[in-house]
Amino acid sequence: MVNDIIKKFQKSNILLNNNAYSEISSSEDYDYLIGELIRYVEDNDEFIITTKTIRDYQQRERERIHEEIKENPETKKIRQTLETPYEILLDTTNKSYTDGDIQDLNKYFNSRYEKLRKIIQQNPEFRTVNDLKTTKQKIDSLHSIGIINSINKTKNGHVIVEIEDPTGDASVILLKDDEDLITQSSSLVKDEVIGVVGSTNGNLIKADEIVHPGVIRQDISGTAGMDFSIAFISDVHIGSKQFDETAFNRFIKWVNGNEGDDAKREMANNLKYLVIGGDLVDGIGIYPNQDKELKIKDIYDQYEEAARLLGDITDIPIILSPGNHDATRLAEPQPAITDKYAKGLCEQKNIEMVSNPSIVNLDGVKVLVYHGRSFDDMVMAMNITHADTDQIMKLLLEKRHLSPIYGERNALASEFEDYMVMEEVPDVIHTGHVHINSYTKYKGVHMLNSGTFQKQTEFQKIYNIVPTCGQVPILNKGKMKLLDFSS
Repeated sequence: MVNDIIKKFQKSNILLNNNAYSEISSSEDYDYLIGELIRYVEDNDEFIITTKTIRDYQQRERERIHEEIKENPETKKIRQTLETPYEILLDTTNKSYTDGDIQDLNKYFNSRYEKLRKIIQQNPEFRTVNDLKTTKQKIDSLHSIGIINSINKTKNGHVIVEIEDPTGDASVILLKDDEDLITQSSSLVKDEVIGVVGSTNGNLIKADEIVHPGVIRQDISGTAGMDFSIAFISDVHIGSKQFDETAFNRFIKWVNGNEGDDAKREMANNLKYLVIGGDLVDGIGIYPNQDKELKIKDIYDQYEEAARLLGDITDIPIILSPGNHDATRLAEPQPAITDKYAKGLCEQKNIEMVSNPSIVNLDGVKVLVYHGRSFDDMVMAMNITHADTDQIMKLLLEKRHLSPIYGERNALASEFEDYMVMEEVPDVIHTGHVHINSYTKYKGVHMLNSGTFQKQTEFQKIYNIVPTCGQVPILNKGKMKLLDFSS
């Protein structure tokens, strides 16, 4: 350890006296302290570390922690004239009734099937549907709807999709010569609900077309006439050593009208809502040896620090939804964070705690907030990367389900009702989880991933995941802008 500590300072051409060495080596997490001290002395053009250097660094940290970011008087005056109405359209908190038994699982999948069947039947082709129990006889023109049980490729290159509905099951063949169908089959996943157009000889359904619940282009959107801004963030990870507090403070300063050029400040003056899409804190016990990467090792203290930071925003509503690092159940839908762990946040009058997923109407703009844990399953099932979130969001919107795959990495609670179905099409879909910004507008729906405020972690380095830290999407007067607060 002695050589390790000394070498790190020597590499940066910094000297270390004996007393300072003793204090650093006795630190529980000396690696982190070394990095902080090197940055501190370099910022102050010093070249030797003593115990006084350590005391000065600690004092600066205490002052930084208690630093207040005051609101610009002009911004405050403008916001006093703005109305900020909002309505919670979907919040599953306190709506969990499942005991986890097989009957609950049946109710859950029946709910999924019925909701998505209703959407598919809005397609005129499917006004009349053949139940799968009737497909054991010859039907020349067949229209059926089912949940996918499995997808397999034959040795001859055909694709066999096993589907079921409440009346029975059937095997659907997609012939290898039908290139469009074979291509389409690559985006199918188990447990999603699809429509099948084709024919059957009583044994096997030959598919001519696969139909998803889909979405009709939204030509008239709630964002069309909006004259204000909404800011979207997620994956802040307060408590992590890699939390970029400098960038986050810049963002808070911008919210309060004290950061950026005239155009950015005008955008801040128009800001009426902040939406946080999960993983506000880094949590504890989320993955093995996480404690080694934590700066704040207590979950209560993490939320208290979050309350301090967000407490500088006082005059716009903050919609706060949880993610898989937050202190709530892991299975989706996740109920809202409560005052059991986040008392300081819950006491802030402008913070509205909602579930994951949730839907909010922000002065006429319908925003679906979903953290995005299901992206892990979609990446594995479809052989794509976490950087392809725009592609994943398009697929989920076409499937009209936020987490179609059951029983894989993303835990789904078998509730009596499947709240992950997108029964209505929102104006905005806000996701997070993958730490990489993306944006696309698909059939009139703004779909975004809000990146992160956490710098690259050791895990991400292994998999060559490069986060887009401190880049915040702003929906400003109906158009998406990306503001960069990174250090």
